Amino acid sequence: MSQTLEFGLDTFGDVTRGPDGQAESTAQVIRDLVDQAVLADGLGLDFFGVGEHHRSDFAVSAPEVVLAAIAARTQRIRLGSAVTVLSSDDPIRVFQRFATLDAVSNGRAEVILGRGSFTESFPLFGFALDQYETLFDDKLDLFSALITQDRIDWQGNTRPPLAGQEVFPRIENGRLKTWIGVGGSPESVVRAARYDLPMMLAIIGGDPARFRPYVDLYHRAFAQLEQAVQPIGVHSPGHVGETDEAAREEFWPDYRVMHARIGAERGWPPLARAAFDQEIDRGSLYVGSPETVARKIAATAKALGLARFDLKYSAGPLPHEKLMSCIGLYGEKVMPMVRDMLA
Repeated sequence: MSQTLEFGLDTFGDVTRGPDGQAESTAQVIRDLVDQAVLADGLGLDFFGVGEHHRSDFAVSAPEVVLAAIAARTQRIRLGSAVTVLSSDDPIRVFQRFATLDAVSNGRAEVILGRGSFTESFPLFGFALDQYETLFDDKLDLFSALITQDRIDWQGNTRPPLAGQEVFPRIENGRLKTWIGVGGSPESVVRAARYDLPMMLAIIGGDPARFRPYVDLYHRAFAQLEQAVQPIGVHSPGHVGETDEAAREEFWPDYRVMHARIGAERGWPPLARAAFDQEIDRGSLYVGSPETVARKIAATAKALGLARFDLKYSAGPLPHEKLMSCIGLYGEKVMPMVRDMLA
């Protein structure tokens, strides 16, 4: 590895189960999420990402507000989205919110732009799903102008053009670090390279090494553009426990609940325990003892040439105390183990 691997955590603000076995209020989930980020900062982790959803099983619909609260209680950890659903938002407002976050955090803001795997935001904000691709293409093009131009000259298909428009606040130093979230289509990979943006691969199932062709395509695209290749990251779910058995038994019941809830909407079959175990053994679930998770992260980092690995540590109603324990083991044990393995 030519660069030091960075370690991040991602959460969607899943509504967790309280000590009484009942669902916590969304307000309590958000307060707990801030405490989780504070712990991650104290452990020396590099990045904390908060996702955006607009449905009852997730507490966070305004990630930038939560990230600003985290910024006030942390010192060094970088803060960003996981992901921002740009298709159903206004690129100028997204830029302004993250530029504001960058100011209050002293330059620690990042944004990961994507189309999202949920579509509730489209009817909520008045966007047509049949424009799913068109909206993202147009708004990403405008966002690229926002991060590269001081005065914006831009014309697209879904809103009036801009001519010499200034947007405030400005980024204090350099430009806003912006990633493209990629779920696994060649078009998305080439798009990230065309805009000269880092690529965050969302790998939530199957052998991570199967994404190597996308990494190779990303490198070829930059070579054809005669530009230096940008960093590549991976976002994948997982849970760290004291032992392999403990981690699986802690994670399985709540992961199954989450899978069943989403699967009922999407026509997935119920998740069998054997399939869960197989995904841990040979797929993209990073579940186990610190050493087991570390070995799996190191293998993925080597296979794909990663600059960052983000563990999506929340899973359905998995309680706050289990999330805190996972974060502690990830920062205290997994991170140094992986770095030793890659050294």
